[in-house]
Amino acid sequence: VQLQASGGGLVQAGTSLRLSCTASEGAISLKTVGWFRQAPGKEREFVAAMRRYGTTYSSSSVRGRFTISRDNAKNTAYLQMNSLKPEDTAIYYCALGSDRLIVSSLSVEENYDSWGQGTLVTVSS
Repeated sequence: VQLQASGGGLVQAGTSLRLSCTASEGAISLKTVGWFRQAPGKEREFVAAMRRYGTTYSSSSVRGRFTISRDNAKNTAYLQMNSLKPEDTAIYYCALGSDRLIVSSLSVEENYDSWGQGTLVTVSS
């Protein structure tokens, strides 16, 4: 499965951006969808995930500001990012994992099989 992430760009702090992640084949609705990010000089970190039946989880650093969603008809997942901060600057990656991932496994990169190429989000102060 190939994932195409898009929607990144340069924005000012306090504004919003929506990232998209489209799968080339299969049904994204049957998988766990995750978003991760890697800031300059830092390790990649978990941002948010949506399990097969729609339950969502997010990291404490983005909770209340970022929302993960999915459009099954378009085979696309989204990450709506509001109230962006300079510390949100990073390359954002989407990934697909098994529909059987338990909650404690959602933040572990190794549990995801397919990865998009990443899209750069830069938030200026």
